[in-house]
Amino acid sequence: MARPQPRITRDANIEFIDEKSGPRFIWHGTRFKEIVLPRGTRVIHPSPPIEPLGNPKAAIRYALQHPEEMDPLFAQLRPGMKLSIAVDDISLPLPPMVLPDIREVILTEILELCGQYGVDDIHIIIATALHRRMTAAEAKRMVGSKIFNQYWPDRFYNHDAEDPDGIVELGVTDHGERVRINRRCVESDLLIYVNINLVPMDGGHKSVTIGLTDYPSLKSHHNPHVMHKCHSYMDPRPERSMLAKVTDRMGKIVDAHMKVFHIETALNSNMYAGPLAFLGKPEFQWSEFDKLKFQTTRAALDRLPEAGRRAIFEQVPSPFGLTGVFAGKTEPVHKKTLERVYAQYAVPVKGQADVLICGIPFISPYNVNSILNPILVQVMALGYLFNMYRGVPLLKKGGVLIISHPCAEDFNRDHHPSYVEFYQRILDHGTNSYDLEKFEAEFAQNPDYIQMYRKGNAYHGVHPFYMWYWGDAGRAHVGQTIIVGAENERAPKRMGWRTARDFESAIDKAKDFLGKSSPDITYLHIPPILVTDVEP
Repeated sequence: MARPQPRITRDANIEFIDEKSGPRFIWHGTRFKEIVLPRGTRVIHPSPPIEPLGNPKAAIRYALQHPEEMDPLFAQLRPGMKLSIAVDDISLPLPPMVLPDIREVILTEILELCGQYGVDDIHIIIATALHRRMTAAEAKRMVGSKIFNQYWPDRFYNHDAEDPDGIVELGVTDHGERVRINRRCVESDLLIYVNINLVPMDGGHKSVTIGLTDYPSLKSHHNPHVMHKCHSYMDPRPERSMLAKVTDRMGKIVDAHMKVFHIETALNSNMYAGPLAFLGKPEFQWSEFDKLKFQTTRAALDRLPEAGRRAIFEQVPSPFGLTGVFAGKTEPVHKKTLERVYAQYAVPVKGQADVLICGIPFISPYNVNSILNPILVQVMALGYLFNMYRGVPLLKKGGVLIISHPCAEDFNRDHHPSYVEFYQRILDHGTNSYDLEKFEAEFAQNPDYIQMYRKGNAYHGVHPFYMWYWGDAGRAHVGQTIIVGAENERAPKRMGWRTARDFESAIDKAKDFLGKSSPDITYLHIPPILVTDVEP
């Protein structure tokens, strides 16, 4: 039986603005703005969604029965064995997907097999690392009522990186990186990891070595020294990414001590559904009705308060489609997953830009059902959007990044309590991560932050440092960052950014900074996301 494969359909991704081109829309947090781009501006659009697999359940069953370099899953199951299943947390996919979540579909297949082969010692662990605990309602939505009611909270629960008895150290790499993993997973006869790949950075050895570990292990790679040696987070080849190199070293120790059966999925870019479906198309493909819907939607959003706009978007799930599912040994599985991910998201581009324009939407991996605070705006701009390339950066070294977001000084104190102190106190010492790193241990060991992480729904105390480090590669490359439409000057100043009231004045400031009257300008029109393959 041949593995089911999707059909790939693509339209043109590159558009150049001429005198007849109308305005384009740009995300501005929970709002949309219109942007009139100068003549000659290059607009890069994501590829349209790849046609999903026609029968996801059949594809999942095939993957479980025909894994990469491992026995079929049913052949690894036996009565009396201890089985742990780890699943990615709420940070993927973005936004949350239309039900059933692909994790529910995969878990259902696994648990049915377990029932057939007499496996009943089963734990399902949400691989949160130092992310916040998922709430019961969020966990139920992810796995469905049947699995939730059967397993939560005793056998379906969040990983706890601060449980003093819950972590086992497997070893240390030849570079001194400590490999510390969830005890239940280490002591299991088999660990199954159910993964979602939305960007190339996800999956592979990163799943276990990051999702199921603790602070002493994470600090081996979540630090300025490693982040400055990443040419792109979206190019996970070890020779291009120190992050990938370190996690690969650590992952080899995991695979030497544990039996891990990876199940990786690739999703298409079908992010918008129903009344918002037009947002997934380039404006030049909009019908007159699409244009009317945009103006109506924009006007309605402008009349609502911030919390109201956020609530609307949080209630609109995305109809992502499954484009590939692979199971088995870590590296061969991830190699095939990456092929499917790049088939959807990679866009060939010729030439770098002097000026890169990006809109920052309302959501990131770290503020689902929450607020995009200034530290998270920073990581979206310099950590994610700047890094949406493979090989050569889309923006020239020393170029100008123009972003659009209100950048309000607003924090969710249940989810991001340590972010407030980081923003108010630590950034007084500047924006250089090497200067800020000396405060990291204080936050990591703060008993109040640890308690909020373990018993509440707070990100770990050290997490804002990681988000700042994540922007280091972009900070080192970008000559100047200008934010359009900020609510005040304080937040951008703390980020080390300039401000502009509109895009015309932002482009003028970019011209002055670069000393060029006609710089090459590119507008990266996302979301949906894309990864540029830049030919210099």
